[in-house]
Amino acid sequence: MDTNDEERAKGKTVEVGRANFETEKKRYTILDAPGHKNYVPNMIGGASQADIGCLVIAARKGEFETGFERGGQTREHAQLAKTLGVSKLIVVVNKMDDPSIMEGDQWSKTRYDEILSKLQPFLKSCGYNIKKDVVFVPISALTGANLKVAVGKDVCPWYDNGPLFDVFDNLQAIDRLDDKPFRMPVMDKYSDAGAMVMGKVEAGVCKVGASLLMMPNRIACTVQQVFRDEEEVGICGPGENLRLKLSGIDEKEVQPGFVLCSAANPSPV
Repeated sequence: MDTNDEERAKGKTVEVGRANFETEKKRYTILDAPGHKNYVPNMIGGASQADIGCLVIAARKGEFETGFERGGQTREHAQLAKTLGVSKLIVVVNKMDDPSIMEGDQWSKTRYDEILSKLQPFLKSCGYNIKKDVVFVPISALTGANLKVAVGKDVCPWYDNGPLFDVFDNLQAIDRLDDKPFRMPVMDKYSDAGAMVMGKVEAGVCKVGASLLMMPNRIACTVQQVFRDEEEVGICGPGENLRLKLSGIDEKEVQPGFVLCSAANPSPV
């Protein structure tokens, strides 16, 4: 998902990337947050929009230890995710097929258990309930093993919790605040023949033509268009990551962190 020139040149994620996919049960928006310590502010912006966290761990010898040692990004990201309200966490243990940890032709249960034995106490100390809030899934992103289709028992005889996509689908649906006044914190903005704002709807519903208020500068505006991914829609609700085109307000009058609110019931300042 690294798309800009800086990301490709450095081989690391800088901005928060977005992608979408659907299963037979649900529609998902992926927010690919940067893992490098220099881009933690960008990671915070991505994590603050998430319903569920997906913490990707490298099982390769040395890589996990580097990220998990004191000051490592694995620790910092897990702590930040919990602080930002990400209450459910899927820990994806990647690179299980790396030659440095393979046990013959099979994924190493010894290495997997070693990683879990270090992560579980730490995540518990962050405030996660390991039994209720955290799921661990071994995968190989390179080959796609255990992503959409369960890994074969000949490769991983000790795991039977289903592939990653099934784990996502089986998570309990999140309660949404459909009946509350509209609230959408602004994550980004730009100009495109009018003011365009991006963010995640936290509460309420909004339709094209709705009168809203931008807080804290209390500028009245009207919704001209609503975009979900690349699709233009007429209505949006809680949990959706959107782009709204607004009239009555200039893009320069909007800053990330502002909140787009119901005009009849604006958020307090």
